[in-house]
Amino acid sequence: MRLLPTFAIATSILLVLFSLYTAAFGVLPDVMQRGIHLSLAMILVFTHAASNAQENGNRLSIFMLLGLAILGLCAASYQAVFYDVVVSRYGEMTNPEIVIAAIAVIVLLDATRRTIGWAMVVLALVFLAYAFWGNLLWGDIAHRGYDLKRVLAQVFLGADGIFGTPLGVSATFVVLIVILGALLEGTGASAVLMDIAVAMTGRSRGGPAKAAVVGSSLMGMISGTAVANVLTTGTISIPLMKRSGYKAHVAGAIEAVASTGGQLMPPIMGAAAFLMADIIETPYTEIARAAIIPAALYYIAVFTAVHLEAVKSGLKPMDVSDLPSVRKSLIDRGHVLLAIPSFVSFLMVGYSVMFSSLWAIYVLVALSCLRRPTWLTPKKLLAVCVATGEAILPVALATATAGIIIAVVTLTGIGLKFSSLIVTLSGGSLFLALVLTMASSLILGMGLPTAAAYILVATLAAPALVNLGVDLLAAHMFVFYSAMLSAITPPVALAAFAAAAISGENPMRIAVVSVKFGIVAFVIPYFFVMDTRLLGIGDLSTLIMPVCTAALGAIALASAAQGWFAGALGWIQRSVLCAGSMLLIVPGMISNIAGLAALAGVYAFQRFYKPTNARNSSI
Repeated sequence: MRLLPTFAIATSILLVLFSLYTAAFGVLPDVMQRGIHLSLAMILVFTHAASNAQENGNRLSIFMLLGLAILGLCAASYQAVFYDVVVSRYGEMTNPEIVIAAIAVIVLLDATRRTIGWAMVVLALVFLAYAFWGNLLWGDIAHRGYDLKRVLAQVFLGADGIFGTPLGVSATFVVLIVILGALLEGTGASAVLMDIAVAMTGRSRGGPAKAAVVGSSLMGMISGTAVANVLTTGTISIPLMKRSGYKAHVAGAIEAVASTGGQLMPPIMGAAAFLMADIIETPYTEIARAAIIPAALYYIAVFTAVHLEAVKSGLKPMDVSDLPSVRKSLIDRGHVLLAIPSFVSFLMVGYSVMFSSLWAIYVLVALSCLRRPTWLTPKKLLAVCVATGEAILPVALATATAGIIIAVVTLTGIGLKFSSLIVTLSGGSLFLALVLTMASSLILGMGLPTAAAYILVATLAAPALVNLGVDLLAAHMFVFYSAMLSAITPPVALAAFAAAAISGENPMRIAVVSVKFGIVAFVIPYFFVMDTRLLGIGDLSTLIMPVCTAALGAIALASAAQGWFAGALGWIQRSVLCAGSMLLIVPGMISNIAGLAALAGVYAFQRFYKPTNARNSSI
């Protein structure tokens, strides 16, 4: 019986058609648009679960899951169906709506658990418990207490809570970007990008690993999430790296750290970037422009680390016969890549992200008709709809569940208290406040998609940075960057777990090595907060020097982490190189000159004192 899988496919098609229709002919009122989007997502979650139960022959579970799907549909679409009635009461909740709201919260949390795990669910439950019983706590974190009706009204009714701005971004901007990415994948654009990456890097040492770095940075524009990026490019790059001599855990770590940075890569970044644009009310083009230099520094550092790993291990370039033909790939499928610059062009002339995405989709569909290999056959279109449904589920459910947390934060004022706590603990020190904020991002982001982690920390901690005088864009970019890095940070590193499934290695080992390869990424955010020129803020003439010195600093820090510069590094040389890298990234002529002197000293020492260097290499 194939009824359930067929129903899931039909729901995915409906989700895609609804999103395209509203983008083309006008978005519905907030609660209606978001309610229908969430309803379709809930149906998909429980239908997939019921299909799995059907394969296992568990009939009781099938009926239970279908019941949850119906409850989720009814609860999530309630305000869309009775929109006029609910709006006319100005947020006043009736007794039947208390039951409906409770069902909506329970079913949503169960759907979230099935999609992205327990981390987000536990956080939501903690915040709900705080809303109900926070009056029993002590000191500044206590509040006056709220009953069930007041909490559920805040969480469920109106265009806040579950149906708030985060879910709105998923239901409008992000879903269209996901459709565009699925179409690019379906037309073979990802294969072209990977062929280009392999051809560019294959003739150098550690070519497959460098291809993973280049390919993942490009593929980030299509997938938008670290896990999806790993599962897309990793199936090609990780086996290639293993065959070329990289150890399995190293191959997995390189793919994990390279894929994580894809969310930072303009022009089409991860879902969190669209959320940021909405939260700080800044055009997406400015967000993308601010991300260019941090993304470049990220990949310069990762590329350097990968190259030095290849040099240390004595790896050879790929055989020429194994390199793909870029010319053939471009002739066969390269034309579909023009959809990406078309998206950017629409953004640059001032159109919204939704409009630009929609027209990029139109352009891509038209381009796909030019060559047989890129034709969007009915089978491919079905695959695009299914891929869209699978890719949007984590974002839709994470943003809806994050809405519960934001509702509690708004109701209780805990956000202001959390920000005040950071300022108090830091003693007014910006550096300590940044450390605490990054720690919050990494802890709250464990097991969460970047979008969900960003929403939480942007709500709780970003205001503290702004209160300490940090530029609004820089503060939120810091939070975004930190939330992104939670994908490779132990103990729960989603990108590392995805890479482990492909490489066959221990995910914790991969996560630890990923941090080593991406160590520079944990440092860069501190410096663009101190020097906003690293976010592209300022005239071009004023950006050249800080960008060049920061790039040198990123290379030097990656070298120190890998223990290799012009040769093997002893601990004293590594310490000097590390200090020099920091001085190069710190703004200021004197610090930059001192950093260059440190690099030159280490290089000269390694070049001209080989016996000493040889002894140090054994340290």
